[in-house]
Amino acid sequence: QVQLVESGGGLVQPGGSLRLSCTASTSAFGIATMGWYRQAPGKQRELVARITSGGSTNYADSVKGRFTISRDNAKNTVYLQMNSLKPEDTAVYYCNGYPIYWSWGQGTQVTVSS
Repeated sequence: QVQLVESGGGLVQPGGSLRLSCTASTSAFGIATMGWYRQAPGKQRELVARITSGGSTNYADSVKGRFTISRDNAKNTVYLQMNSLKPEDTAVYYCNGYPIYWSWGQGTQVTVSS
């Protein structure tokens, strides 16, 4: 069973930055399109960013220009660099394939508040 382990969340003030990491325990990581998703309280989970195996990226309009997704296939890890954070970015962040391939991990909480 594939395990997805997210880390790097925390409490940050508006305008601050965080870098999230997600490691996947699957040899298929290198050929998979990977995505970062988030779920805010009372809202549906949404796709924030995705990256193909070749490194092409795509972002939700709400984070474009502020977030950067990247990956290290040798480490089976995908990253999300989040800059200029806003209170509306507060959510639990998850990674998974795109489309969704595997069971969800535990996620990592990001709270943007002064």
